[in-house]
Amino acid sequence: MTGTSVIAVIIPCYNEAAAIGTVVHDFRTALPAARILVFDNNSTDATAEVARGAGAEVLPAPIQGKGNAVRQAFAAVDADIYVLVDGDATYEAAAAPRLVAALRDGGLDMVIGARRGTAEAAYRAGHRLGNRLLTGLINWLFRGRVDDLLSGYRVFSRRFVKSFPALAEGFETETELTVHALALGMPFAELPTDYGARPEDSHSKLNTWRDGFRILATAIKLFEKERPLLFFGALALVFALVAIGLTAPIFAEFLATGLVPRFPTAILATGLMILAALSLAAGVIIDAITHARRELRRLAYLAIPAPRP
Repeated sequence: MTGTSVIAVIIPCYNEAAAIGTVVHDFRTALPAARILVFDNNSTDATAEVARGAGAEVLPAPIQGKGNAVRQAFAAVDADIYVLVDGDATYEAAAAPRLVAALRDGGLDMVIGARRGTAEAAYRAGHRLGNRLLTGLINWLFRGRVDDLLSGYRVFSRRFVKSFPALAEGFETETELTVHALALGMPFAELPTDYGARPEDSHSKLNTWRDGFRILATAIKLFEKERPLLFFGALALVFALVAIGLTAPIFAEFLATGLVPRFPTAILATGLMILAALSLAAGVIIDAITHARRELRRLAYLAIPAPRP
């Protein structure tokens, strides 16, 4: 199934002693030739010991946060194909060969294991709705067709991993991974995979509101970074519309009486229109810089061979 490709299964985790043994065993069964690497993100329980006992290579990821652990893993591990999965035993390990085959045989750079869970216990309150809202926002902002933005189960090519500018620190890393593929026009796909509940003694580290807002903030920052002309153009439009709204009654009164009775409002409207012009100019300039940087990123991405069929 795996041919001559070197496959690395990367499992960033924090305090997952109750689940990590099962995850390592199941992925070892599904991908017997793969390297199984657990990046222990400062766990205070027996995560490292359990993972090591199950046969995984355990490496410390000292900077707290899933995004930081992923960044370290991508920099440290050399492979042809990378499987990224959470250490909570909720993702379907048996689907891994299918995801790897789809990436390799289809010449893809990313395959997302889109979650199809039937058990309500698999989803915490608000997570399903939040995922849909954030997925819809990213699809709208970046003209994508993604079903499960926040899936932690993904397979990558080497050139995706080694060209990925990992900046996220926490759970917003999935958003960053998706936008990287969309921004460079990489070929990717989603395949349905089963999604189940955590083991009884395992607890989610995701905070619904805090991490939800952080993911939203990341989406907005990536929008500003990757599509600056639209971002700053929208700001310019808002400033201009407010300025016109403030100016309209003043201008109408001037036409009727020849007087300008509200100088402060007129000055505010003038300032807003100047801000609109500056925002538009900033968008044009930053957009040109962004295009140049994107071309450099794409050249770095294309310099690495695609996965071998």
